[in-house]
Amino acid sequence: MIVGSVRDEGGFRQEPILPTPILPRVDTYHPFPDFVSQNTEALVVKFVDQTRIRAVSGDGGRGCLSFRREAFVPKGGPDGGDGGKGGDVIIRADASLHTLLDCQYQQLYKAKRGAHGMGKDRHGRSAPPLIVRVPVGTLVHDEETQELIADLDRPGKEVLVAVGGRGGRGNARFVSSRNRAPRRFEGGQPGVERSLRLELKLIADVGLIGLPNAGKSTLISRVSNARPKIADYPFTTKVPGLGIVRIGDGFDFVMADIPGLIKDAHKGAGMGDRFLRHIERTRLLLHLVDPSPHLDNGPEERFDIVMNELTSYRVDLVRKPLLAVITKTDLPENREPADELRAALERRGFEVYAISAATGSGLKELLRGIVRLLKRGRSES
Repeated sequence: MIVGSVRDEGGFRQEPILPTPILPRVDTYHPFPDFVSQNTEALVVKFVDQTRIRAVSGDGGRGCLSFRREAFVPKGGPDGGDGGKGGDVIIRADASLHTLLDCQYQQLYKAKRGAHGMGKDRHGRSAPPLIVRVPVGTLVHDEETQELIADLDRPGKEVLVAVGGRGGRGNARFVSSRNRAPRRFEGGQPGVERSLRLELKLIADVGLIGLPNAGKSTLISRVSNARPKIADYPFTTKVPGLGIVRIGDGFDFVMADIPGLIKDAHKGAGMGDRFLRHIERTRLLLHLVDPSPHLDNGPEERFDIVMNELTSYRVDLVRKPLLAVITKTDLPENREPADELRAALERRGFEVYAISAATGSGLKELLRGIVRLLKRGRSES
């Protein structure tokens, strides 16, 4: 049974939780000799996780007023056909996309109108639907009512956001015993226009969290195909990044690098709560802690700062399975604080790993721990 961290009066502790559903993943990977398979090139694109669009469905086609020539029939008889239906606007989740960049550049999506009816009882052609492709994990909100319309959390899942207008009826539809030659016909119904807000929540198996400069970017660059910016100052990671790790036995998982959190992040401090939502869909959290004695606050207090931010944002986040990871253990001044922090966290029930992403120390053990929990979760779900 996988365990998750739960907060009570004595702080955070671990207890069993139910596994979450298996979520889709993308296929690419990185190196870890004799444990992780060979690397592939990473695709770098601008990350956009929020945008607004306008969806306009097509107008219905106009019905036709027409009469044919036929003996002994008043005015030859009506033969005006119906107009075609306007095109719908559909938003569909596409596993090949990982950002809302396309919707940022093109914000108006207007479907075609239906064709008009014609004589000889010919109906107008209905317009095809307009498909808006978005990444898996996109939430669709109505901008005016703020209502959640759909959560596109599976590849191929789609939602109809704007229905095309119905085509008008031609005069052939209005024939009656009293009116053998009607001149009545209908115009097509207008399409629907909606303002929508799209919000992407990354779908990943493993999420990296921690204070700025805790070593998240260095870790994901060592075990996945991701190539984030790495520097010795805070907030080098300004947007979440995905890396895919493929283990030698064919087991692969998606890892997400979440920008560093600071105190009061849930209120908008630092990078704010903009990226906290990307943690919601992860199945396992890696909480990275720098044990350096030269930083503000003690290592255990720094650990609690991030845990408190998760609790303040959404209390169920701290119930996710979590591994505590002590980083930068290759530095001599960090060894003693790392041992003290490990003992303190283990007393609180956390599974703890000590690593150095720079030298590779402890990474194999950490990856084995991740795989063990993910495999257990998949087998129990």
